[in-house]
Amino acid sequence: MSDTTFRPRRSVLYMPSSNAKALEKAKTLPVDGIIFDLEDAVAPDAKVDARAAAAAAVQSGAYGARELIIRVNGIGTEWHDADIAAAAAAGPDVVLVPKVNSAEEVHQLVAALEAAGAPEKTSLWAMVETPIGMLNALSIAQASPRLTGFVMGTNDLVKELYAEHVPGRQPVITGLGLALLAARAAGIVIIDGVYNDVKDVDGFLAECEQGRQMGFDGKTLIHPGQVEGANTAFAPSEQAVEDARGILEAWDNRTTGVVTYNGRMVENLHVESAQRTLSIHDAILALQAAV
Repeated sequence: MSDTTFRPRRSVLYMPSSNAKALEKAKTLPVDGIIFDLEDAVAPDAKVDARAAAAAAVQSGAYGARELIIRVNGIGTEWHDADIAAAAAAGPDVVLVPKVNSAEEVHQLVAALEAAGAPEKTSLWAMVETPIGMLNALSIAQASPRLTGFVMGTNDLVKELYAEHVPGRQPVITGLGLALLAARAAGIVIIDGVYNDVKDVDGFLAECEQGRQMGFDGKTLIHPGQVEGANTAFAPSEQAVEDARGILEAWDNRTTGVVTYNGRMVENLHVESAQRTLSIHDAILALQAAV
């Protein structure tokens, strides 16, 4: 079930499914994706009601063209099996599972989704957030065609490494890089982790810029106030779009084997990058019009 059509994933917002007001608010936010959370954001005594609320939200048709994701509780928890069954029945775009550590777990999850009758359109995404998950990232990414994305769990990774949250994220750069390499090798989506300090706008924007430069498709968010910054950071700039069009025009009008644009040599790899830039730009415009 490879993801053959590009869709924007600049901003993917966690919303606690136990909070009716938050679910209502999400209908008005210019986010690319919504994660209806059943895990960390939901207290144990609210899990059952949150599960029903997430399923109802997905089936409501009230969220427009946004990508709808249900994050279930992890394998081995007391809520996992019921979460998977409810998510499969609701049929979101994606079921997101925390702390996926091996290809075997992916096989187990795919079998559970299929047994529960998940529609073909419902993909599986894995959170990679443990040392073993990072080291097994490639085998996880390649484990099943139904697995089409990674989400970074940087908070858990910092905890597991006994590391610290610092500007620049040097303690987890190796893990981020391993996951990125695996995702790109397997041709799947990869979304960066959250930024915890919702009041630190400059720090958040700097981390968005870092994530975009590294190659992430977008960023997971914990507050509506972070949406605009992520949308801007992970969208091609006006200059990038202009340059992409110029590169393609120069390439299409070439009369010799050597093509230049603004004094720079243009090769096939630049053409492919330009085409990707315009695909992202066009997809963002289409999503904005649909939402």
